[in-house]
Amino acid sequence: MPIDSLELLFRENIRRMKPYVPGEQPQGGKFIKLNTNENPYPPSPLAVRAIQQAAETSLVRYPDPLATAFRIQAAEVLGIDPDWILCGNGSDDILTIVTRAFVGEGDALRLPYPSYILYRTLAEIQNARYEEIFFDKDFRLGASFVAAGERLKLAFLPNPNSPSGTVLPPQEVLALAEQLPCPLLVDEAYVDFAEHDCIDLVRRNPRVMVSRTLSKSYGLAGLRFGFLIAHPDIIAMLRKVKDSYNCDALAIAGATAAIGDRQWFAENRAQVLATRERLSRGLAELGFAVTPSQANFVWCRHHDYPAEELYQRLKADRILVRYMNYPGWGDGLRISVGTDAQIDACLSLLSSYLTASAPPAD
Repeated sequence: MPIDSLELLFRENIRRMKPYVPGEQPQGGKFIKLNTNENPYPPSPLAVRAIQQAAETSLVRYPDPLATAFRIQAAEVLGIDPDWILCGNGSDDILTIVTRAFVGEGDALRLPYPSYILYRTLAEIQNARYEEIFFDKDFRLGASFVAAGERLKLAFLPNPNSPSGTVLPPQEVLALAEQLPCPLLVDEAYVDFAEHDCIDLVRRNPRVMVSRTLSKSYGLAGLRFGFLIAHPDIIAMLRKVKDSYNCDALAIAGATAAIGDRQWFAENRAQVLATRERLSRGLAELGFAVTPSQANFVWCRHHDYPAEELYQRLKADRILVRYMNYPGWGDGLRISVGTDAQIDACLSLLSSYLTASAPPAD
C-alpha cells in the first residue's frame, strides 16, 4: 500500500477529526511561559524526595494499579473514603476514561462553550457528537444545558472554567446535575485557586463526579497525576476501563507526598492568589477588560488593540501567553499567573506596546 494511503487504514472519524493542540512548549531558548497554566514555583520538597526514593527502590516492579497510598492520603485530606477515588495519568486520562465508559458511537456529550477544547476531541474519538451550550454574558448556564437530548450520555462542566476563570457556585451545579438526564462530571482542574468546590455534591447526587489534577496547584505538571471523586459503584465500573497500570511508581510517590504537604500547599496557593490580583489590577490599569478569575490565570481583552497582535508581539519578545479565538464568542488572551517578576515583565511590555500605539494627546 502506498504511504500516502496509510491513513485509509484508520476509522473514518479519526481521519476526519482535528487533533487537540496543546499550548506551546518551546524546546529551545529562554521564554517566560505564561501560556499553559503551570505553577511558577517548584513542587513540595517532600514530593521531590519521595520521587527520588521511588526511583531508587520501585522501578523494577509494576506500580500499584490502584495507587492505594495516594487514595488513602487524599481521602484523609479531602474527608472522603479511599473507595471514592480513581487515579489517572493526569486529569486528561480521567476525562478519557469517563468518556470511554459512558459515551459510545453515535451518543452525545454535552459541554459549555467556550471551555476546554479537549472535550470535543474525546467525543470525536468515540465517534460521538458533542453539544456545545453557550455560556451567557455572566458565565451562567441556562435551561438548554439541562434539556433532554437524543442519546445524551454525559455532560462536562469545567469549574473554574477555562478560558474565563469563572465559577458556578455549588448550589447552581447541584441544580444542573439534578435536572440533567445524564451524569455530570465537574472538572475541577483549577479549583484549588477558587473559593468553593463541589466534592460534597458527589455525596448528595451519585451521578455527579469531580475530577482533579496535581498539575496546577501542586506544581507537578510534568509528573502527570490526576484523580476522580465519585460514588464507589461508579469507581468500580471505571476501573474496568482504565489501563492496568495507568499511574507509574514515581507519579504515585510524588503525588502522595505532595497532597500530604499542607503547609507547602497553603503557602503556594496564597502566593499565586496574591500575584493573580496583581496581574488583574495591572491589566485593568492598562485598559484591558479583565474577567474576574478564580483560577491561576486571567482572561482579558483590550478594546483598542487586537488580541492576536499582542500575543505575537509578546512572543517575539520571548513571553508566551495563550491567544484563544472562539467562533461566535470572540477572542482574547489567557495569561497564566507566573512569579511577580514574570508578571511585571509581561505588564511592562504590554504597557510599552499600548503607549507606542496610542494617539498623540491634543
